[in-house]
Amino acid sequence: MAARYAVYYAPPADSELWRLGCRWLGRDPQRGEILEQPAVQGMDAARIAALTASPRTYGFHATLKPPFRLREGCVADDLDRALAAVSRTQRPFTLPRLQLARLGGFLALTPVDADEALRDLAQRCVVELDGLRHPPDEDELLRRRSAGLSERQERLLERWGYPYVLEEFRFHLTLTDRVSVADGARLSTWLDAWFAAAREQTLAVEDVSLYVQPASREPFQLLRRYRLAG
Repeated sequence: MAARYAVYYAPPADSELWRLGCRWLGRDPQRGEILEQPAVQGMDAARIAALTASPRTYGFHATLKPPFRLREGCVADDLDRALAAVSRTQRPFTLPRLQLARLGGFLALTPVDADEALRDLAQRCVVELDGLRHPPDEDELLRRRSAGLSERQERLLERWGYPYVLEEFRFHLTLTDRVSVADGARLSTWLDAWFAAAREQTLAVEDVSLYVQPASREPFQLLRRYRLAG
């Protein structure tokens, strides 16, 4: 099956947020390294590995343009040029302070305040790169719909291949799969402390990252960072 690409925000590789996020998930998608996950009191290592399996595959990130395959007639160089064009005309900005939150059953880091610059960047990535996107197949559409979509989310899915874009977009750095109430409460306390120092740091959004999944079931890799130079 053809490779999938995604445009993500990845914290700077030298930041505490990136270091702690990759450690927590057990993988560095930029270096291609498997990392030892930290120990959580009261939970064994296998349990932590299971609760982070999906985000570990995708790599530490916040989604700007969700994973997609290239449409027929397009190649990776076309995507590279298109994303470079977006980044050349996009101004860098400061990321709002982050907080730990529960979103639809999973845990994530989210901004404490709504931010128009984040929303505008995500919208540009969705809209301006869409001509390169192959439409999702029926299996993917069924999987998205199984979550229970609103009428507006259904329209977004049909038009953009994903239901949580444009006004439905919410910036978040995913930390777990869906967790039970008990596991969520235990992990929330622990993760709040784990990321405490990183959440207090001011981070500039100075680039966007292209991730690639070379083949089905393989992990996503950070292929290239594109500096925002607008």
